[in-house]
Amino acid sequence: MSRRGHRAGLPPADHRTESPLGPDGLTVTVVNRAGYAKEFDFSELPVPEPLQRSLARLYAARSRTWTSHDTAKTCWSRTMVFATFLSERENTPQDLDGVTVAVLKRWRARHVSTVTGKAVLSTVRLLLQQDPRFSGGPVTEELLRRFPAAKPSKQSYGDDERKHVVLAAQRQFRAARLRIEENTRLLTAWRAGELEEGSRDGRLGEVLDHLARTGDVPRTILPSGQPHVDDRNLLGGAGTEQTWGRLFLSRMELTALAVLFTDQFAWNLKSYDRMPAPTAGPSAGESTTTTYQVQVEKHRTGQGRWFSTENITDSGADSPGRLITQALEVTAHGRDLAARLAPGTDLLMVARLYSPAKASHRHQNTERPRPVGPLCFGISDNDAQRWQREHDLGGSPFQRVRRTTVTRDGQPRQHSQSTNERIYVLPDENVQGASRGVFADGAEEALEQAESVVFGGHLVDAPDPAHEQTVTADCEDETTSPWPTPEGGCGADLMLCLACKNAYVHPGHHPRLALLEQQLVSLRSVLDDSEWSERWQNHSLRLQDLRDKVGAAAWEAALARAGSDDHTLVHLLVKGALAP
Repeated sequence: MSRRGHRAGLPPADHRTESPLGPDGLTVTVVNRAGYAKEFDFSELPVPEPLQRSLARLYAARSRTWTSHDTAKTCWSRTMVFATFLSERENTPQDLDGVTVAVLKRWRARHVSTVTGKAVLSTVRLLLQQDPRFSGGPVTEELLRRFPAAKPSKQSYGDDERKHVVLAAQRQFRAARLRIEENTRLLTAWRAGELEEGSRDGRLGEVLDHLARTGDVPRTILPSGQPHVDDRNLLGGAGTEQTWGRLFLSRMELTALAVLFTDQFAWNLKSYDRMPAPTAGPSAGESTTTTYQVQVEKHRTGQGRWFSTENITDSGADSPGRLITQALEVTAHGRDLAARLAPGTDLLMVARLYSPAKASHRHQNTERPRPVGPLCFGISDNDAQRWQREHDLGGSPFQRVRRTTVTRDGQPRQHSQSTNERIYVLPDENVQGASRGVFADGAEEALEQAESVVFGGHLVDAPDPAHEQTVTADCEDETTSPWPTPEGGCGADLMLCLACKNAYVHPGHHPRLALLEQQLVSLRSVLDDSEWSERWQNHSLRLQDLRDKVGAAAWEAALARAGSDDHTLVHLLVKGALAP
């Protein structure tokens, strides 16, 4: 349907989608979401031509659903690994029908022991099982034989590790934010005519205005071809922070902001490349808070489901939305300049390039937005690696920070509940370590509960005349009851006598108690489970514990001796007709 609700017209009858497989049967062209085409030449595979053509055909069929060149390159590289493996065999197969069970067994054995190897096996399996020659038989069974799931190689940060990473990002971003805020105030005052013309601040405001409009401070090209900063003395130097850094983030400062976003919201690194600037509106009924709508790209969810919207509120310094407010402020000049140079551009994560001409020329990544003038967008893998080297982290922080946030919050983010449990929570060593205490507490609680429903009195051979008789036991001293009344007596239900340390049970009680246990078991078959558990389960457990202490044979013999008085008392006791 179109936006206005009218049914979309059908394509012409002779319309045909262009096949990704080239006319030569050896080249496959993959077009990504940005419209860029990338060609993969299967004649480069070190196998006979019939096998090259078969793999190209299968690759082309699978590529129809791809919208990413990264996905295409990953599949291509793993297909190359498979082709190289086949070329190393003594008798290299001429085509896929020459792939035997023995070959697949060796292929599996080579890769099944590593995480990367399992990923290669999975990709090649999905590719080959499209071919009719793998529709049945021993070779197909070997191809589809399951292998253990790969254990995630990344773990969440411990508390000290996370603090180190987040503190490094906070310090770098805060320094950049304070620098840009100070220069923005000066620029605003100059544009409002509040600065004296010719004064130091007035001259600096004029330079800042030039910087905001062009992306750089005024420079002169020397005869040697090197650029020279015109107002070096006024600016205090020719370094980044004294020149274009006054209004723009550097790539490393933008990376620090992305680390903070990942720690706060668990966003994927790829989502920063094309994240639109959040839209803001006042919160309902609130004049001091702002709620932002943030579009987050879910990179792997498929066509039509690439973006989700998150509502994030800035209600104060410690609220999640405060970081959004700060990000909008420090990127404002970059976003304004990008919109002037390339109308319609409004991406949040914008930084100023160190060498715009060189960087734009080197930009080869068709998945990420191209630079606009002196500006770049998003966070590249190289940015992440350089940032971790600058802060001596021993590895890119993004995957581990994201995993830390997901496991810390205990709920899914941009993924399903099953993925959250299977990939993030259960395999994580920090979660496993923290859960040991929970399991121990649960075991202790279960033990306490079990101990609380055992027979708490004493077994004796004969009654004591000094004890007071009750329906279920003899009581030594009701004034020291665990369930006292305001008047000082015992307020326990007669069934609770068996849980009291003052209770004494002798053989004369055994027939009645054995009969009572039998009656409680019978009630379980006629009452709702929840009702029986709430009213009778603990009493039944105490009677079972008492039976174990007396002995099963003696207990059965006592049941046979139960008389009419025992039956009557048990009946009244179960009905609740006997007062304590």
